[in-house]
Amino acid sequence: MEACCCNLEVDVNGEETFMVDKTVITQYSNKFARLFGKAGGAIGKLKVIFHDFPGGAEGFELMLKFCYNNGTADISPSNLFLARCAAEYMEMKEPVADVCNLLELTEKSLHEINYWTWSDVLIALKQCQNLVVLDCSEMVERCLDTIVGRLVLASEASPCPSTSSTDSSWIRFSCDSKSTESVKTSFTRLTWWFEDLLFFSPLLVAMLVKSMLLRKMDHVLISKFLLYYQKAKFSTSTTEEKSKIIEMVIDMHYGMDLSCVPCKTLFGILRVTLGLNISKCSRNKLETMIGSQLDQATLDNLLVPSPYGISYLYDVNLVLRILKAFLRRGNGAVTPIRMKKVASLIDLYTAEIAPDPCLKISKFLALATALPDSARDSYDEIYHAMDMYLEVHAQLSQEERVKICCVLNYEKLSPQACIHLSQNKKFPSKSAVQALISQQSKLKNLLHVTPSTSSYNDSPCSSSGAAQKVKKDKTSEQVVLYAGNFDLSTDNEKLKAHLQGMQWRVMELEKFCRKMQVQMAKITKSKASGNSYAKSLPKLCS
Repeated sequence: MEACCCNLEVDVNGEETFMVDKTVITQYSNKFARLFGKAGGAIGKLKVIFHDFPGGAEGFELMLKFCYNNGTADISPSNLFLARCAAEYMEMKEPVADVCNLLELTEKSLHEINYWTWSDVLIALKQCQNLVVLDCSEMVERCLDTIVGRLVLASEASPCPSTSSTDSSWIRFSCDSKSTESVKTSFTRLTWWFEDLLFFSPLLVAMLVKSMLLRKMDHVLISKFLLYYQKAKFSTSTTEEKSKIIEMVIDMHYGMDLSCVPCKTLFGILRVTLGLNISKCSRNKLETMIGSQLDQATLDNLLVPSPYGISYLYDVNLVLRILKAFLRRGNGAVTPIRMKKVASLIDLYTAEIAPDPCLKISKFLALATALPDSARDSYDEIYHAMDMYLEVHAQLSQEERVKICCVLNYEKLSPQACIHLSQNKKFPSKSAVQALISQQSKLKNLLHVTPSTSSYNDSPCSSSGAAQKVKKDKTSEQVVLYAGNFDLSTDNEKLKAHLQGMQWRVMELEKFCRKMQVQMAKITKSKASGNSYAKSLPKLCS
């Protein structure tokens, strides 16, 4: 090497100071060439201070070795990104004396990435991550593509490709269900790389997962890796770091096929977010994903504690948002079976939270009315929830009680619920009469009413005294079962008893309704015209 003159002092990020030959550096670096001019006249000693040199003193020293060795350097996976970032920063692009510059040299080294070992690729990515330089994003993507390509080949070579299971526990990779050892071996064969990639930052993991999705890697496996990464990193992360990690996990799941992500997994992620200040966008994505699978949820999944500062025992607003996401996601295409499952779940949830003394009537009604009437075959569970809510909230006004009762579809109440409601003093009397009338009408549809006094000897119920006389409006009528459409064998005693019970029930309801009609008529005549219910109830019973 020719003798050089150290006429330039370079302070690199305050870490170390280098004395260099300005002329040597300038011929390779366009940044210095612009700074001092290509002529390089004698100006005396100068000093340059760098505050953000990539790789610090180590990166600058690597660049110096290249310049002082006449454009040659030993580039390996362990220093490739360091050299690349230094070359980009110093603008070392153009060849000098028919010798390729540092940037081109790193590019040639990168072309050999397919011959690198697994460890070499990880070492290169670890160094790139430490540099935190976005200029090398193209090189990072090439390294990540190499990793994904090898994982895809490994999974295709695996004799157990059954990772598409949506089992909510753990992935069942085993092809031989007879051997527990086979399960462990198969699982390890597909997840051996989980531990190796734990040094990745959330940003690097996001880039990796996007590459995996493009290469159509199994979504179940990707999801398991994300959850493994999140659990492992949380043990040593700050609150702010935890928020970034879980946001990344949510964002990556949002781009997957949700049929590969169990509902239990999504609720698990939701509970992890409690107490963390994650972005509204990520929270909305998570709730949307849960909403799309709400029919697979359980009551325990929905019983999420309220956030700090909210008086409710459980987070009702969260459930309402998830329910809204379910309805919105369906866009009218939700199947009746799924809708009925969700309705049953919401009814159970409503009954569970009804005893909460802090639960406002607006929230209770929002839950009860969120789904269309067609979603419920029975309103018994909602009635049960109302009964408990009125028991705890005894201070509600009559108007508020009526508003709650308006949710009920009396036609879809069971006979037991109707009878209980008719005797329930917590409900307005108007609701009791509506329940009786509705039940009377429903039972009459199952019975045949005829003015004949015949005992209908051909009826299977006549021998057991099922045909009884009922006096109504001074006209003698006999209420009998219409058995023409029933094919009752001698062994079908249970059906007989059921029909007899229904006949007795309708007669009891008729008697009760007539009594209430008489009472209401008396109230009307006794100048109780101010009572709106006294006016409306006789009409309901007519």
